[in-house]
Amino acid sequence: MTSIPEALLWCLSAGTAAAVVLAAFSVRASGQRKALRARLAAAEEQNSATLHSNTELSARLRATEAEIRHLAGTRLPDLTMALAHPHVPVHGLLDARFAGSETDEALGAVLEQVSEAITKERTRVDAAAQSALRGATTTIQALLYRLQTALQEMQHRYDDPEIAQALLNADFLNEQALRRVQATGVVCGAWPGLTREDSYLAELVVGAMSRLRGYERVQISNQLRDPIAVVARAVEPIAITVTELLANALHHSHRELPVTITLQQGNRGASVIIDDYGVGMHDDEIKAAMELLAGDGDLLLTQLGDPPRSGFAAAGQLVRQYGFGVHVEPSPYGGVRAVVYIPGDPLLTVLDESAQPMSVMAPLPHRSGMTERSSSALPTGAAPSSAASSAGQPTPAPAAPAAPAAPAAPAVHASYDAPAAEGELPRRRRRKPVSEAEQAPRTEPIPPRSPEETGSRWAALQRGTETGRAAAQSEPPRSPEGNAQS
Repeated sequence: MTSIPEALLWCLSAGTAAAVVLAAFSVRASGQRKALRARLAAAEEQNSATLHSNTELSARLRATEAEIRHLAGTRLPDLTMALAHPHVPVHGLLDARFAGSETDEALGAVLEQVSEAITKERTRVDAAAQSALRGATTTIQALLYRLQTALQEMQHRYDDPEIAQALLNADFLNEQALRRVQATGVVCGAWPGLTREDSYLAELVVGAMSRLRGYERVQISNQLRDPIAVVARAVEPIAITVTELLANALHHSHRELPVTITLQQGNRGASVIIDDYGVGMHDDEIKAAMELLAGDGDLLLTQLGDPPRSGFAAAGQLVRQYGFGVHVEPSPYGGVRAVVYIPGDPLLTVLDESAQPMSVMAPLPHRSGMTERSSSALPTGAAPSSAASSAGQPTPAPAAPAAPAAPAAPAVHASYDAPAAEGELPRRRRRKPVSEAEQAPRTEPIPPRSPEETGSRWAALQRGTETGRAAAQSEPPRSPEGNAQS
């Protein structure tokens, strides 16, 4: 009887132990299942993050590729155009999200390197072109000077009026060609090509005027108090500058309108003021002209337009080299006013008129007891057409009133070697009185003559000169055609 309860007890104990073991295994399996589910969820989240990251990376890669294509197709062409035309804008980034990033810095570095490379290459090519032009213009200029000398010798040799007129016309054409070549050479860095003596400012202006077609329209008003002259080294540069400014004034004004030149003297220098009645210049044109006339930066031939306009550029090169100044602004007459300022130190001097008289072709200054010569100093010049006055165009007034007449006193010759105060022009020193006959006013302005009359007068003068030379040398005079045997 006792064995049956024990057996049941052992069975119950075994069942309990088995149940406990099963319960333990069940709990453990449940934990493993939970851990496995957690790992699966984490893996799914990681896979999702990886997929999202791959998507963002792909999108960024596509955006970077688009920026590179935008750089090559738009920004670089804009940059090359902007280097030649500064007003052309250069596009920025295609995607603003790259602003300030490493991609933006890398693309900006590419633009800077390309800009530097293009600038260096353009400068090198332009320098080579300027060197070639400089050599060519120097050679052509020398040949034109030889042709000029030959024409002048022929003018002295031949006395026939028709031949003399033809030679004068050929000499004038040669002078115009020489001016164009000279200006081109100066733009390319060449030397002006002439060395002159100290020259009166009035003579210099007349010489500059005589180089241009339409010089008969130019009217000069000499307001200088002293016989001011330009030092030798600056004579030709200033003459070139005045010529180019006059050419601009004559070209941009009607052929029946005058161009006025006023010579003014200040405390520290002198000025040549050129006014025209032409179409004028816009603000941007005046700004561009002042940039060229300043002569500050390096000049490229591509900046002069097509065809190249070298007048202001040549003046700017000379301004930088010789130290005078040029300014352009709207004229009160509706056109353009150009002012050439020549500082007294070191570009001006005062000459002794008794030792070196001024040319009769130069306009007289407005001094006491003197009257001004003809408005057009050249004998072949014609007065401006009356159509300008009938059209209502005002007659240009002098830029400054003439000096008031001094009290009656014996006139004196002047010596100009007296020392001057610092920053001022040399002053005159009294020397000896002259007679009343010498202080009488000079002749009235010479009326203009026609080209034919002028040519005949030149020919008559040449024939008289040749006849006198032949008589002095006891030789028979030359024939009217001037074909003397050598």
